[in-house]
Amino acid sequence: MLQQIRNEWTDLIQNELKAFAAEKGVEIPSQIQVGKPPKAEQGDFAYPMFTFAKAFGMNPAQIAGEIKKRLEGKDSLPAGEILTLGPYLNIRVDSSVLSSLLHDRILAEGDSYGRSDDMKGRRIMIEFSCPNTNKPLHLGHMRNDSLGMAVSEMLKSQGALVMKVNLINNRGVHICKSMWAYKTFGGGETPESTGEKGDHFVGRYYVRYAQYEKDCIAKALAAHPDADEEEKKRIAAEAEAEANKAPQDMLVKWEQGDAETVALWKKMNDWTLEGLAESYRNMGISFDKYYYESDTYKLGKSEVMKGLDMGVFYRAEDGSVQIDLADIGLDKKVLLRKDGTSIYITQDLGTAVSRHEDWPFDSLIYVVASEQQYHFKVLFHCLKVLGYKWADELHHLSYGMVNLPSGRMKSREGTVVDADDLLENLASLAREEIVKKEREAALEDVGRTAHDIALAALNYYLLQVTPERDMIFNPAESISFNGNTGPYLQYMGARLSSMLSKFEAVKDEYSGISFDGSLLREDDEKMLIKLIASYPEVLSKAAKSYNPADICALLYEVAKTFSHYYHDNQILKAETKQLVVARVELSRMVLQLLKNAFAIVGIPFLAAM
Repeated sequence: MLQQIRNEWTDLIQNELKAFAAEKGVEIPSQIQVGKPPKAEQGDFAYPMFTFAKAFGMNPAQIAGEIKKRLEGKDSLPAGEILTLGPYLNIRVDSSVLSSLLHDRILAEGDSYGRSDDMKGRRIMIEFSCPNTNKPLHLGHMRNDSLGMAVSEMLKSQGALVMKVNLINNRGVHICKSMWAYKTFGGGETPESTGEKGDHFVGRYYVRYAQYEKDCIAKALAAHPDADEEEKKRIAAEAEAEANKAPQDMLVKWEQGDAETVALWKKMNDWTLEGLAESYRNMGISFDKYYYESDTYKLGKSEVMKGLDMGVFYRAEDGSVQIDLADIGLDKKVLLRKDGTSIYITQDLGTAVSRHEDWPFDSLIYVVASEQQYHFKVLFHCLKVLGYKWADELHHLSYGMVNLPSGRMKSREGTVVDADDLLENLASLAREEIVKKEREAALEDVGRTAHDIALAALNYYLLQVTPERDMIFNPAESISFNGNTGPYLQYMGARLSSMLSKFEAVKDEYSGISFDGSLLREDDEKMLIKLIASYPEVLSKAAKSYNPADICALLYEVAKTFSHYYHDNQILKAETKQLVVARVELSRMVLQLLKNAFAIVGIPFLAAM
């Protein structure tokens, strides 16, 4: 809505500049630019006049004053007040007019407020999560999953048809390391016999293999106590290679279809997949289609050979097939090994083509950590030179690392933050807070409420940081009921719900009194109106940039402003009944915004906390 008013003012100012230029017999060099003033009291839109100074032969402040005078001479203008601040022509929107328009729109649209049809008809596939089946989900996956779900919801909010896909990495030597460790050290135990979730059970053997590898290296080094540093490096590398021989041999057997190896692979994969499915349910993560690396790893060879025939790839002296990436400022890249076996990019080429055949998308987004930027630059370029027009609409949503206050996580050493454990710990902290505040009696299901608070803490903390930035996850900070956190936002929603429930009990006393936006004169009221009105534009911008942090920032600003407003002003006991109604309706608008934005960023709405 603010965008609509801004567009009206922009067109009007542009037309006045053109008319003024015609009167002076000059041509203006460009379209008017619009920005936001640094302070709220300076208005809502700022139009700089610097670029027109030379054409008019006037200083920018004079131009701003002239356009202001011309605009004020018109019979009708969009809602707003015209201000001049030096070289800027600023517009302050009339909040009373805006509040009435906003109230009518939110009443009509409800849960759909903020949504648009800007992307209607676009088919967008988004790949995220992509776990390995040798370990459970960890905190890094949780940032990936939160981003994938939020971006999917943002795109849907703009009318796009979204297909969420998950590529399960269920083959390779890393999978065989868990398999070999289980076969060697497992003694026949199972998740059922130990009472573990399947993914935790398998992950324990991945860590066990890493320990075995360390032990082999330590034993080799102990046999050569007098070796110098270079010799120690060589001995360690040889010991590691010798330790890895067994799982590598197991991978060869798997690829050859050895019955015993395939049976063990299937059993351990099933254990992990069952555990992952449970984790996804607990975290509210869902997918429309699953792909499995065991099905896709042979895809892509035909694409590489096609590129060889087209002359866009070439065969190197060692027999491998490569691409020269000088066109995009990179080096040469192997696409198929000299023995004809695939590497990851071979598979990804075939998988991308296969996906487009399965579900012809207009664009495909890969949610993958920033460590893989090179890989995706190469992948996208390869698909372009192969002639796939849709390759121009492939996007890598690159996100930064998630570290702990104590440092970086390492899966092989078992130092990662397990996703299930983290969610359970957050829920436990939330439950403690509920008990501390003696709120158990007010809640229908304390356990469910604690779980929903934990989800809010997790998703909001992970999404409030712009994706490309590295971040430190602090569980204690994330679960706080004060400050810039998900639970704080939930608390504001619950407070609003409680207040509006009290109004419902006495609403008959206010029958016949309609909403009057002109009564909302407090600075916080005006600010809330403009923040709520900005939501459609913020949501649209966030969807186009794949950045949920923009929505998180708006949510916190709204909650913080309402908290200040609620503290300083009476709502249900305002001076007049007309003012009570006006403030109650403003509160309804705030609550509707919170609900709508919560649904985008994965914050469960709680009417009571």
